[in-house]
Amino acid sequence: MRPPGAGLAPAVLVVGIFVGEALGPSSAAPMLVGSAGCVALAALARGRAARLAFTLAALAFAGCAVERRALDGLAHWPLAPQAEARADVVVRGALVDDPDGTRWTTRVLIRVDDARVVGAGRRAFVAVHRTVLVHAEDAAAGRVAVLGAGDRVVLVGWLRPLDGFDERLRWRHVVATMTATDLLDASHPGSPLALVANAARSFVLRGTDALPPTERALVAGFLLGDTRDLPDAVVVRFRDAGLSHLLAVSGANVAFVLAVAGPGLRRLPRSARLAAAVGLLVVFGAMTRWEPSVLRACAMAAVAMVAVTVGRPAHAVRLLSLAVMGLLLIDPFLVHSVGFLLSVGASLGIALLAVPIATHLWGPTWLRDSLATTAAAQVGVAPVLVPVFGSVPLVAVPANLLAVPLAGPLTIWGLVAGTVAGALRTRVPPAATVLQWPTRLLADAVLGIADAAARAPVAVGAGPLAVGGVVAGAMILRHRRMLRRRALVLPSR
Repeated sequence: MRPPGAGLAPAVLVVGIFVGEALGPSSAAPMLVGSAGCVALAALARGRAARLAFTLAALAFAGCAVERRALDGLAHWPLAPQAEARADVVVRGALVDDPDGTRWTTRVLIRVDDARVVGAGRRAFVAVHRTVLVHAEDAAAGRVAVLGAGDRVVLVGWLRPLDGFDERLRWRHVVATMTATDLLDASHPGSPLALVANAARSFVLRGTDALPPTERALVAGFLLGDTRDLPDAVVVRFRDAGLSHLLAVSGANVAFVLAVAGPGLRRLPRSARLAAAVGLLVVFGAMTRWEPSVLRACAMAAVAMVAVTVGRPAHAVRLLSLAVMGLLLIDPFLVHSVGFLLSVGASLGIALLAVPIATHLWGPTWLRDSLATTAAAQVGVAPVLVPVFGSVPLVAVPANLLAVPLAGPLTIWGLVAGTVAGALRTRVPPAATVLQWPTRLLADAVLGIADAAARAPVAVGAGPLAVGGVVAGAMILRHRRMLRRRALVLPSR
């Protein structure tokens, strides 16, 4: 049974976040004090209802507080006046993600450690600790384009406020835009995690060099969520076919990585196994550049492993709730991330609807389970897809039924073959090429499914989806009543 309050708690936290957004930037110290007071009252309360009420109040205060503090970080930072004045600056920092662009212009997010205004003297660097969107131009564009996430740089250019389409990046804690005209210095990451992640990422992707460009870019998307080299036409076809989630690393990829590492993890003692598994999740998350869907998947997997280790396995909805609340308390701006919302919606849909839908279907178990999981995920993401894209492709269910079974082998084989081929690439080039034959066949099959499904882009709007939501709710209620009836039937001897 679904635990009471498991869905209510994150909903209250989200409401608190939106209230904080409406109130605006602030240090929010009173809100934090109020949250701490509610936690203390919840610990002292005797009744279950009172504890739940105080806990929910604490979450509402906490959501409001973290949102207002995050907004305060955007509004008040050391170089805000210089950004308004379009001042020339020199900045020192590290790349947040991998650069994207052409030889003429390159875009990348940089976490700026410190900066100085040009002409203020070499010792005039001030601490910044904010994220800036960099548009590298001229001589800097090509030199920045070859760098990777975590690499440290020294750039010269000029600051300006976010404008136009770039304003959406404020939800990634970006405070300004910098037009960089020159790269003064670059060095390898100072973080051991970034060094390991970059090395592993490069090693795996290097093993896919034998694949054609489109297939290679698709495998990079499946393995690491890196779609920078995937043609725009292919991305559109995947979106029209309802298969965009395959290009975003999420729970399935995390499960595949843990499955591949499973034989080695099982040889370790229980405590060491948990530490090694969490460490593996951290490295994999860093390899994928911590996309929002990866954050959700890794957090949920970590919570599940901790629960099993301490002997308190929990319902999927509770695991999802704990993971979501933890992430939102760390970064409340995730409520504005479409990728995060789609990941949470799909997970919630599967947790709530997969079994009830499967009980109403006919056919072999494998077919009923696959169809139920796919349909449940589509219902879960519909509340996000309709407001953002206006509709949900009706062809998504059959397309997913065909493509998802191929996604697992493609991801696992692509990861294993990429690793082995990366080692054999310089020593035995023909062997590396042969290893990628299955990868190419699977990638071509997925591309073919996406192309065929995109040619029939029949979409469903808000009205039919509302009816489908009512039907789904009825299925859940009926399934719960069936479970209660079974629980009342006691075995006799």
